[in-house]
Amino acid sequence: MERIYEPGHPATVGHFPGNPIVPGALLLAAVLDAVGGGPAAALAPFQIRSAKFLSPARPGDRVVIRYSRTGGDASAGDFRFTCAVGERPVLTGQISCSVQQKAE
Repeated sequence: MERIYEPGHPATVGHFPGNPIVPGALLLAAVLDAVGGGPAAALAPFQIRSAKFLSPARPGDRVVIRYSRTGGDASAGDFRFTCAVGERPVLTGQISCSVQQKAE
């Protein structure tokens, strides 16, 4: 999955003036969206077991999110994830969650 946070994105405007970065909370939310399958599924409950911010993502960067299941069954488990801009990792970590389909 990919995310691009455009320059002027509301969350980056004041984070930080003159040196904007994409807030870590937005990156973590994108990871949860990727693992949860977007709007067709929800992660509940989830736990961020680890998150290491290695380098800043900046407005306009194309952030690629990769993840893999590390255990559990089809409806629950642990996932490792990496967010990268090009070859540069910006965030790595692990989450635990259960994936539940939303009623439509």
